[in-house]
Amino acid sequence: MKITKRSIFSIIIAILIAVFLSLYQLPYYIYKPGEADPLNPIVSVEGGHSSEGEMHLVTVRGGPATPIQYLAAKFLPHQEVVPIEDVIPEGVDDEEYFQAQLLMMESSQQASIIVAYKAAEKQINIEYNGVYVVSVIDDMPASGILESGDVIVGVDGHAIKEADDLIQYIEGKQAGDSLSLDLIRDDQSLVKEVTLEQFDTEKEKVGIGIKLVTDRHVNVEPEVHFSSGNIGGPSAGLMFALEIYDQLTEEDLTKGLNIVGSGEIDYDGKVHRIGGIDKKVVAAHRKGCDIFFAANENGRKGSNYELAKKTAEQIGTDMEIVPVDTFDDALHYLQQLK
Repeated sequence: MKITKRSIFSIIIAILIAVFLSLYQLPYYIYKPGEADPLNPIVSVEGGHSSEGEMHLVTVRGGPATPIQYLAAKFLPHQEVVPIEDVIPEGVDDEEYFQAQLLMMESSQQASIIVAYKAAEKQINIEYNGVYVVSVIDDMPASGILESGDVIVGVDGHAIKEADDLIQYIEGKQAGDSLSLDLIRDDQSLVKEVTLEQFDTEKEKVGIGIKLVTDRHVNVEPEVHFSSGNIGGPSAGLMFALEIYDQLTEEDLTKGLNIVGSGEIDYDGKVHRIGGIDKKVVAAHRKGCDIFFAANENGRKGSNYELAKKTAEQIGTDMEIVPVDTFDDALHYLQQLK
């Protein structure tokens, strides 16, 4: 076959189009079902008890959209396309976003340790070291003054041990009031002045435009170790707590079943809403899990539980969808299983 200049040109154009469609990143983010991974290799309590079944951590896969992926996501079930700024705030680069997700994962692990060890009546001691600045919002007062990774240890001469201390202090202030923040940055003590501003979306609230995570050091006996790698975000908290409790106690909570769930847990054991619950139900179903815990949100319309139940019906899974508002709800459900 004779190869002409026109055919070579056509081939080059076709290759360039294929590369563009496959690699060019659009200003959108795609979410799709991820994996349901056993927690035994991720969570390890020293001298912990083993179980017949498995607790699972379930994830959502996400990433910037290429043209091909964008089109596919519009037609494939349980895939979601969202504007990139809804995922990564403007002014936050990929590395800052990734580190913020890891910080939230670390905070989630600490909450799960506290909840599980208290429930199992094991030794626990908590040291408070201040508040981490996870991210700084553009066009808000803290922008250009505070940085991701700063640790706030005081405000206006008052010690700050945890995020609620700072939040509650700010709630008593008004727009235009100035705060003197004592913080640690790269092992150096600094003092920064920031003026409070009213939020555009919530007129009755004021703030400086930062996301916070309490810097706690939790000492427990026996010790617990995590190896979650690059998995980020707070949504594994409930399942971490159940896995830790299961290893701390002789009773086999799993009863030989594959158990999964998703929900952020706070230090009081309350289970909170997370994103992507429908995709997580699909991932758990593909793994063959038997029970899926979802945040009930006190029966709120459109809760995680309602969406999880609806998704389970759509895909025809036999997996039991169980509503929970607290860690104790999930624990008692598993304890009463035969």
